[in-house]
Amino acid sequence: MKRKRTVILIITLALSTYTKAQKNKSAKDSLYIHQVEDQKEPDKVLHAEPLYIDLIRDLGARKGEKEWNLGLGLTDHLEFDSYEALVEYEWAPIDRLGLEVELPFTLNSPAGVADNSVPSNKLNSIKIAAQWSFFVSEPMATSMALGYINEFELSDFKNFGNPIIKGNVYNPFLVVAKRWGNNFHSLVYTGPMIEQNFETATFHTTYDVNTSFHYMITGTRNFLGVEFNKTFDQSDFDMVIRPQMRVGIADNLIIGIVAGIPVSRENERLSSFLRLIWEPKHTH
Repeated sequence: MKRKRTVILIITLALSTYTKAQKNKSAKDSLYIHQVEDQKEPDKVLHAEPLYIDLIRDLGARKGEKEWNLGLGLTDHLEFDSYEALVEYEWAPIDRLGLEVELPFTLNSPAGVADNSVPSNKLNSIKIAAQWSFFVSEPMATSMALGYINEFELSDFKNFGNPIIKGNVYNPFLVVAKRWGNNFHSLVYTGPMIEQNFETATFHTTYDVNTSFHYMITGTRNFLGVEFNKTFDQSDFDMVIRPQMRVGIADNLIIGIVAGIPVSRENERLSSFLRLIWEPKHTH
């Protein structure tokens, strides 16, 4: 009889502790969401932003927000390795509007092949972009935005200046994001990429559909998630799966770590990417 009472007591205490822990987690989540969404105007929904195909600015951006990004990546292209680097600055001059300037670099290294078969190093382009959040609903935990990226493609370092700008990429896009409860996040980023070659006066169009799913750790900006980066090129289809994590290392400093796993290895093998995000303090 005493043994039964002891077992019942242990189970009761365990259930009570578990329930209390869940309530504490829920309270922490609600408090963090409140800090992001309810302390300032206009309305803004907390979303987990993908780390590889990142947004121009937070969905529902508020005037005065700004952010610096430094990205470093490595991709195995079968016959050579590509080292990627980018410097990016994004800011919100007015509520709901995000702007961005980015300089992406690529440095290539041979992997057992002749140097002359490896693409030249280059500053890929000068990218300028804008993103307007046209729908933000805190009750629905949903945001939508339209954006545009214009990419001035530059000649590689061997031929730099001949010409300086060799083409242009036009990239309108749509973003739809939804938070499910307090911790689960989903996002779709999609649009065409229209590449114009000035020398040949030709155009080439591909279509990207990038989907991401994340779990945000209770009471923090840290998350675990995955991106599915899909590209449709006429009859060709490529997809890279990018598991990732984001960790806050200071109040305004975040590091993101991404791995790349191509579904088909016709163009590349595994890749990795690191993003360092610094958010200077701002006032509304």
